[in-house]
Amino acid sequence: MKRRTLIQGAGALIAGTISRPALVRAASASTLRFVPYADLAILDPIITTNYVTRTHGLMVFDTLYGLDTSYRAQPQMVSGHTVEDGGLTWRLTLRDHLFFHDGTPVLAKDAVASLKRWGQRDSFGSALFAVVNELSAPTDKVLLFRLKRPFPLLPEALAKPVSYVPVIMPERLAAVPATQAVTEMIGSGPFRFSAEERVPGSLTVYRRFERYQPREDGTASFTAGPKVARFDRVEWRTIPDGATAAGALRSGEIDWWEQPLVDLVPELSRQQDIRVELIETAGLIGQIRLNHTQPPFDNPAVSHALLTAIDQGEMMDAVAGTDPTIKRGPCGVFTPGGPMASKAGMEALTGPRDLTVAKRALDAAGYKGERVVLLAGTDVPRISAICEVMGDVCRKLGMNLDYVATDWGTVNQRILNAKPIDQGGWSMFGVFSGGLDQLSPAYHLAARGNGRAGIPSWLSDPTIETLRTAWFEAPDEQAQQALAAQIQARALEVGAYLPCGQYFQPSAYRRDLTGVLTGLPLFWNVGRAG
Repeated sequence: MKRRTLIQGAGALIAGTISRPALVRAASASTLRFVPYADLAILDPIITTNYVTRTHGLMVFDTLYGLDTSYRAQPQMVSGHTVEDGGLTWRLTLRDHLFFHDGTPVLAKDAVASLKRWGQRDSFGSALFAVVNELSAPTDKVLLFRLKRPFPLLPEALAKPVSYVPVIMPERLAAVPATQAVTEMIGSGPFRFSAEERVPGSLTVYRRFERYQPREDGTASFTAGPKVARFDRVEWRTIPDGATAAGALRSGEIDWWEQPLVDLVPELSRQQDIRVELIETAGLIGQIRLNHTQPPFDNPAVSHALLTAIDQGEMMDAVAGTDPTIKRGPCGVFTPGGPMASKAGMEALTGPRDLTVAKRALDAAGYKGERVVLLAGTDVPRISAICEVMGDVCRKLGMNLDYVATDWGTVNQRILNAKPIDQGGWSMFGVFSGGLDQLSPAYHLAARGNGRAGIPSWLSDPTIETLRTAWFEAPDEQAQQALAAQIQARALEVGAYLPCGQYFQPSAYRRDLTGVLTGLPLFWNVGRAG
């Protein structure tokens, strides 16, 4: 198996109302003011796939390995590793001068406990731990993996920069069950979370961790290389109103707006003091996720019937307008242009869109008017857009729709509720996944059939899981591509989720910022000119 098959090609994926918070002009060279796409509602990056939480996690915590811009795994918290016994024994050695934010040293036992907790939640992690006979800490500096069979992708798994991220936390926090959120944010990353300054819905503050020792070798590249914190303080300012955020960026009250409204991008691009740039270069892919444990989507035929009603062009027009240069389609289960993309099973998405035919398919599937609760995160424009289109489709199909418009943080909390609808449960919600998250079966959390062990949607499908296991064991890329095609066909057959299309979201920041990295919103290496 080629070690980089799951991530190669990602860099070429692109062709061609809350009141306004009090803002202070960002004149200080020691403070960076950033507007995330939504408020930080959940702190633990092992509990949620929310990208705001992922970005928060990468600031506060560190990982054993990082990925560079060529998507190669590089040592980060480890000084290196050795492989013995034909690939069955991996010995990872922590580098010197690693400390947690409470002043305690990072020990191998902390990493062991953290990885075991992560492996209970993550798709890639579960594949790794399926072949682990033993993971131990024979010394304070050494992690020892003893495997049942070779797993060449081990460094790539531990370098995973997207949800769920294999962050390293103190053993006592990693002992918290993987189904329960950790609320005490003690990491070893370049920034520490300032809990006392947190204002939910408005402000999140991070301070530079003085004892953080960046790697002495390499170049800052995606999540690899030296992580140098050049700002003493980073403030996340939640500004739901796009016009307010744009005005604050123009005036210099904020430095960086993660996801400006697409309609405002042309005007921002004309501003002398603002740079508009693509940070997340693999794009964003819309999904409508379904709760497969509750009627009506516990019936795969009902889920599949909705695929014939989804119009990806209409979805992406609602998100990004009619500019064809920032959209790509059709979009299946795996990222368009990526190594695992295929046309398998795509007929349900690419055939003529006819709601009359779709309604007949829905009736034939056995839909009997069950209440459908669609959770719409209205404070994230792209999510609100696909939910509005989805709601309109459901109404036209005659479904008994309960459209719940709320903030994205509330959606993330409610989707953890696995109870029936009349006890606060849910049926559908809209979300966007980064293109990097959908490159392959190793990363793709929504293309799973592992039931309650998976992300909220909880599809149980042994066929998908069997194919995924075979993908990890495939001898070469051609065999992996064939298996990925089968996974896609099966996921569409059972309606694992509804793919809504792909677009590329630019970011906007003040031109006096330097060292802004690409891949994800990252805060190390960023400084201010002058």
